[in-house]
Amino acid sequence: MVIECKHVWDHISGYLDGTLDPEVLAVVQKHLEHCELCSAILDSTRNILILTADERVFELPLGYSERLHARLEAEMQSIVPKKPDGG
Repeated sequence: MVIECKHVWDHISGYLDGTLDPEVLAVVQKHLEHCELCSAILDSTRNILILTADERVFELPLGYSERLHARLEAEMQSIVPKKPDGG
C-alpha cells in the first residue's frame, strides 16, 4: 500500500499519540523513511507539542503583535480578489 503525503499529514497526530492501527502505522513509517518533507512536518509538529507543553513563558518583542496583525492584514488583502468596480 502506497500513501501520499497529504494522507500522512492526516495521520501525524495519531502517529505521535501512538493510536494508529498497526497497518496504517507501518505504511506511515515506511513513507516517513523516504520522505524528507513529511519527516520535517513530523519533527515540527513534535517540537510544537513540546514547546506548548512547556510551562515556560516567553516575552515577545515590543510591537510584535502589531507587526504580526499588519502583516496578516497585508497578506489577506493580497489574496482577496478585487471586484471589477475597484471596490
